[in-house]
Order: sequence, then structure tokens, then C-alpha cells
Amino acid sequence: MRTGKNNNSEGFDLLDILKLFSEIYDELRSDGYFDEYFGGYCIDAGHMDGIIASPERDILLKVRKKYLWPIKDNFCNYNEDDLFDIIEYLFTTVSKPIDGTLHSYNQCGMHWETFSKNEGEKVFFDKINALLNLYKEPFELSQSGEILRRPEKGFELILQADTPTDDQNIRTRIDSAIAKYRRHGSTLDDRRQAVRDLADVLEYLRPQMDGVIHKKDESDLFNIANNFSIRHHNKQQKADYDANLWLSWMFYINLSTIHLILRKLNHDGKKAVS
Repeated sequence: MRTGKNNNSEGFDLLDILKLFSEIYDELRSDGYFDEYFGGYCIDAGHMDGIIASPERDILLKVRKKYLWPIKDNFCNYNEDDLFDIIEYLFTTVSKPIDGTLHSYNQCGMHWETFSKNEGEKVFFDKINALLNLYKEPFELSQSGEILRRPEKGFELILQADTPTDDQNIRTRIDSAIAKYRRHGSTLDDRRQAVRDLADVLEYLRPQMDGVIHKKDESDLFNIANNFSIRHHNKQQKADYDANLWLSWMFYINLSTIHLILRKLNHDGKKAVS
């Protein structure tokens, strides 16, 4: 790794990640982390139902995809979106076994009866992020169970920073914008909407920008938002630009400007109100 001679120094391909994912799932399944929702097996009684009688049907209803279940029979045919969808689904069904009854006959094993959803999610979170850290593409599992694109180098802190305001209108908009922008499978329209949400927050804060940023800078920010196919759709919009690059630039500019304004208002002892 240090000398650059390792062929996997840039990460593993999807097929390798799928194999490792299958092994992680099998390990957790064997340890009872999915018994509460998917049920367990008893050498005397056979399959014992959990909260979800048919995971295959439940996945079809919630994820709207066929051929994801059972994992052991289908994982090798997953594409990237399939993998991320099943990871997010499993996050909703994982729980750590806490207590139960040992069925010793013929080494049947534990019949778990008490579970901790929160502790199960923590274990799953750690194992999946260790896996995704090996993937050549930059993704991670959030603590709320969503697969998100990891931020570009240098922008980690601005995405992790707590929004410095008690105004829930602002916090909700910013959280929604970040989720839309980073969500796996996000389209250009999703990212454009994320930029639009941040522009709306700036509009909300605009009456308080005086003395925080220069008038020309303020004018330039809203010129971009209003005339470059972000907030409006008409013939006067300028749309002849590389959307991938420009939307990324506009997203981080708007987000950092919001943090600047809010922190300056806090420093001056003012509340962010429209």
C-alpha cells in the first residue's frame, strides 16, 4: 500500500464488495441479529416466524424490487443500487440479541427473545462502513441508515458541522439539501433541488446579510440562483454550463455562506429571523 504496488490500493471492485457483504450478512444472521424480524430456526419446530413473515414480499413492497431475496442466492447479481437498497433495508430490520433460551438438544442453539434495535444498528453501522471503506467508490452509511456519497476531500467539516441556529426552518432545509445532494443514486435534478433549497435559506436570511457580506457578493449569489436554471425555468435562464461541476460549486458556496451568516449573527448576539 505504501509503495503503490498493491493492486487494491484504490479499493475493491463491486464483485469483491458483494462477496464480503454476503459474508457479513451471514455472520450477523448466524449470531441472531435478524432473528427478531426474520425469525429463527429450531431443530424441533423448524422455521419460527419473526416480525416479518415474508422478507421477500416485504422487500418487494418497500424497495419495489424483485430478486434481492434471499441474499445468498441473489447477491452475486446485485448492481450497486441493489446493494445499497438491501443495506438500507437491513438497517431497518437489524437488532442485537440480548437474552433468550438455550436449546441444547442436538446443538440447536439460542432461541433469542429479547433484542436491542439501537445496539444492533450500531454493530451493523460499523461493519457496513468498514466494508464500504474498502469500495473503490466513495460511499458511507449514515447513522440514520442511508447510503450517502462521501464528501469530496476538504469539504468533510462543512457537511459534518452543526447548523448554528435554533431555527428549525433553517435546520430542516439544510439537512434536506445535504441529504438530497449526497444520497446514492441522486440525479442532476436532485442536486439542483438541493442547491435551490440552500438558495431559499439564503433568501430567508437576506434581510440580515447587511454588514455580513459585501452587497456585490450578495448580488452575485442571487444572480446565480435566479438566472442559471436553479430556481426558475424560463427562456432567460443561462443553462449552457457543465451541471456536474457547477452544481457542486454552487452547493458548497451556498452552504458555507449560510454558515458564515449564522455564525456572524451568533457572534453579534442576533437571532436568525426573517
